[in-house]
Amino acid sequence: MDPQSEQPGTPVQEQAAKTPPKRKAGVPVWRTGKPDAFLAAAVDTARTAVEGITPAGTIGAHLAAKSEGDRLVTHLFESRLPGYMGWQWYAVLTRNSRSKAVTVNELGLLPSEESILAPEWVPWAERVRPEDEQQQEPEQQEPGQGTPEELPAGQGEPGGQEPDDDGGEPGDVAEPGDEAKTS
Repeated sequence: MDPQSEQPGTPVQEQAAKTPPKRKAGVPVWRTGKPDAFLAAAVDTARTAVEGITPAGTIGAHLAAKSEGDRLVTHLFESRLPGYMGWQWYAVLTRNSRSKAVTVNELGLLPSEESILAPEWVPWAERVRPEDEQQQEPEQQEPGQGTPEELPAGQGEPGGQEPDDDGGEPGDVAEPGDEAKTS
């Protein structure tokens, strides 16, 4: 071999890069561009199959019918399942050659590109707006229920008596000389 033809950028290697590799004999060429027309039209069958694994309210609009091979089509539906926004329900349909009977092959839920990427981070100071703050509302109290400062004299403690100055229980009788014990 010529050493010059082994270097990148030579006309021989550029020509080899442009020509597609030869197929091996016996390997089928799958149609991946245009889906099977009969299976692509079976949107209702695909939706009914997906309704077998999730409530109908969690299935959104039909997004696409993609060809996966010869007589094999995947139908994609928008997900309305809480917590799975941006995901897609899928149903893979197939049929036998020359048959009009549609068979459901597989069902499930797939993430889309925008569902697996986290949203762009926003600093806290920019996320919280003044209207986002919640004002704490004073607790609603029944009449006669409140702090001792808010109630008239004699209603702050059970039994209608105020606590003694010595910290004793209400209703305790003060004994002579108790005032001298307090510091």
